[in-house]
Amino acid sequence: MPVEMTQQRFEELVSEALDELPPEFADAMDNVVVLVEEFNEESPTILGLYHGVALTERTHEYGGVLPDRISIYRRPLLQMCDTEEDVVEEVLITVVHEVGHHFGIDDARLHELGWG
Repeated sequence: MPVEMTQQRFEELVSEALDELPPEFADAMDNVVVLVEEFNEESPTILGLYHGVALTERTHEYGGVLPDRISIYRRPLLQMCDTEEDVVEEVLITVVHEVGHHFGIDDARLHELGWG
């Protein structure tokens, strides 16, 4: 059974996961916004998605652009979990995974680090 959780509570978990980031990473995040969405219409089972230009790929020409986006998808995360504790853990993993992409870390390395 999927976990039932209000939108507000889920957003709190995402905020708490961001608060778990080491300060040096949180301070280094640049021109990025984290959003909670119900699901990704193109890939409804994915848990999160980074849309943008990773910090490692930005050049001196980068500027005057809208913020990058990290989307955290509520419905698939709730559907894969059995308890609220599972949701807390999976939200943290997903947030760290997508923030990793913002810093230019690829999926293979994130999985090696346990953030897959």
